[in-house]
Amino acid sequence: MEMTGRGLNRCTLGRQLLLGREAVGVVEAVRRVVALQGQQAASPYVALWNRVQDFDPQELDEAFATRSVVKASLMRITLHAVHGEDYPAFRDAVEPTLRAAGLNDRFQASGLTAEDADELVLELLVFAKKPRTVPEIAGWLEERLGVPAHPGAVRGLRMYSPLLHSPTGGPWSFGHRPSYVAAGVPTQEPADGLKVLVRRYLEGFGPASVADVAQFAMVPRARAKVAVQALELDDLNGPDGTILYDVPNGDRPDEDTPAPPRLMAMWDSVLLAYYDRSRVIPPEYRKVVTRINGDVLPTLLVDGYVAGVWRALDGAIEATAFHPLDDDTWEGLAAEARSLTELLQQREQQVYSRYNNWWKKLPSGDVRVLA
Repeated sequence: MEMTGRGLNRCTLGRQLLLGREAVGVVEAVRRVVALQGQQAASPYVALWNRVQDFDPQELDEAFATRSVVKASLMRITLHAVHGEDYPAFRDAVEPTLRAAGLNDRFQASGLTAEDADELVLELLVFAKKPRTVPEIAGWLEERLGVPAHPGAVRGLRMYSPLLHSPTGGPWSFGHRPSYVAAGVPTQEPADGLKVLVRRYLEGFGPASVADVAQFAMVPRARAKVAVQALELDDLNGPDGTILYDVPNGDRPDEDTPAPPRLMAMWDSVLLAYYDRSRVIPPEYRKVVTRINGDVLPTLLVDGYVAGVWRALDGAIEATAFHPLDDDTWEGLAAEARSLTELLQQREQQVYSRYNNWWKKLPSGDVRVLA
């Protein structure tokens, strides 16, 4: 089967619940979209507002509190919100990556070795059976070693250990000072976990190439290829001849399916889940919305593709379009802005305001204040 670029775009939007908000519960929505970027606390909420009909943020509060949905360092060594039942396999899949990142030179500068870390992690999980702050973990490590805790050791153990972020309150369940709680020891080998992760990724983001899989999980392409080849998958041809893989009977909407406008969260997963990001981001806009330090700005999605950025003002949304949009599109964006403003008024009216410095560096565009 041949897939066009537009057809792949519609596959992503359909599986990510972006062709129309769906009447599903928050926990089920998280399961279906696989993983929501969570390094900014508001983003999972804005992401689900885009996807769930009559989204109630308190339902996500409750899901985090009961660990039906959990937040932890996972794919690409960044924070993700995932279904609680998916976490063990996902964490096992990326364990080698987390180990390399956590037990790096900064960790070893403390005088500790990877073998020391294996012992310390098991003890830390006992200590973190109840939520622990960073200073508490540092104090525990200092008492355990009998010397002041080296910052690299504290950071490395937090990154590598299977720890969940525990809700700390604030407008979006998690504040600026994180608290950690033990998730449990690994349940399977990384290779087995990666097969689970690959299948779940394809369910939520497919069809995709081996390079896309490796990008999403941040694993070597060789590992991704082995996991893909171990699964029973459909083979498809991409628009440039790249071999794509998909779960059997995966939903593949017609490429002419209408895509409504959306105001996407910072770091929304659809902007980061592929090696070839032209599926959603036109190449000429990629460096505009993805900053050199890794920040991914809140974007306007028009006809399924990034067309600009937005930011929250006091009681309104300012939208910057990078190319001309017709009146119907602006009306659709204004309706989205009214709905988003209602959500933000419940929690944080000027969400993402700490990133407003990037607006000084945007190219010229059509700027409008909506809602």
